[in-house]
Amino acid sequence: MIEINTTADIGAIEVVTQQHRGHPPEFWAEKCTARICGISENAEPHIRQQAEAYRLAIYSAILYYIKESINSERCTMKNILENQGHSELANILKELK
Repeated sequence: MIEINTTADIGAIEVVTQQHRGHPPEFWAEKCTARICGISENAEPHIRQQAEAYRLAIYSAILYYIKESINSERCTMKNILENQGHSELANILKELK
């Protein structure tokens, strides 16, 4: 008889929800920034300070481009709706912010 014992560690699972909406761009920018640049708790103070400044720069750039992407997608959807003859829906989409 062969017996195999295995274990698996999938890591921490996080669940974050919103009520009646999706997550805002700031949420996704923070998640992306955390994935790109982690800062060791054991880092020297001057290194930590530089890393925090870098993290803020990364966060700001990501947030900017996420917002631009949302605006671009809205523009695309508005144009698709107008081209399909749904000008009222296109105007509603244009007003949403």
